[in-house]
Amino acid sequence: MYHDGNASFGTTGRFFKVKDIKVNKDKLITILKSNRDKHRQIFLEAVDGYRKRLLKELEDQVEQVKQGKHIDRIVHFPEPQDQTKDYERVIGMLEMSNDTEIELSEANYAQYVMDDWQWSREWLHNQQRYSTHADLEVQRRYSHDN
Repeated sequence: MYHDGNASFGTTGRFFKVKDIKVNKDKLITILKSNRDKHRQIFLEAVDGYRKRLLKELEDQVEQVKQGKHIDRIVHFPEPQDQTKDYERVIGMLEMSNDTEIELSEANYAQYVMDDWQWSREWLHNQQRYSTHADLEVQRRYSHDN
């Protein structure tokens, strides 16, 4: 095992624990705003795709009813979810802080810098049904998981 100051590594180079790090507050706010804007873009695109898909399904069912066909299904598409408030809360807290450097844990770094929140994977997969940007983001982030 050896240490590089911030992380401990075993002889295989595997990561064990990272100490908290200090980052520039303004740089962190810029990253969070960029992540928030990307999130919002995906959400708005998903809402548009959701509405179009739902309307098409309902129109198809109305047409089947007009033709006298039996309809025994319920239309259910997961509604897009907006997590923008999570970003806004952190950005607001940072903007209110008098500190110029902010200490981040590994979990905070994953959320704020890597844009990997507890809800991220499920959220992206749900938005992927309606948003090409979400689909691209899922491929970028998770294609190596397969």
